[in-house]
Amino acid sequence: MDLPVRKQGQLEFFVEELTSEYAKSRMPVKDGMLNAFGTVQAGALVWLADVTATVLALGKPTAEPKEIGFPLAINLQSSFLGNVNSGEISAEARFVKHGRRILVVRTRVTSGDRLLAEVTTTHIPA
Repeated sequence: MDLPVRKQGQLEFFVEELTSEYAKSRMPVKDGMLNAFGTVQAGALVWLADVTATVLALGKPTAEPKEIGFPLAINLQSSFLGNVNSGEISAEARFVKHGRRILVVRTRVTSGDRLLAEVTTTHIPA
């Protein structure tokens, strides 16, 4: 049985700032990322946090396919604290631990002054 698809969308991601200690990104809210309640689906919030943390861990905004040393996420913990249905979502990632073999990054996902999620990721070089 084929089930109807309610919405399809595409996530957009923009790196705003990147230093050795900090990464900031933003993502516009689009119809295709909204859930049945009309708010941003949790996976989109986690995706933004994960990609922002990866940019910080990588130290550059893009990666090559199968790049040696790519910071592969091996653990992700998230707490959802709010949501929105329009506007833009921002993510700010900072290192908790920056070791040679293990990187831990905490990312705060916000919309304006509103905290939407806190996500902590652990990465190892692939």
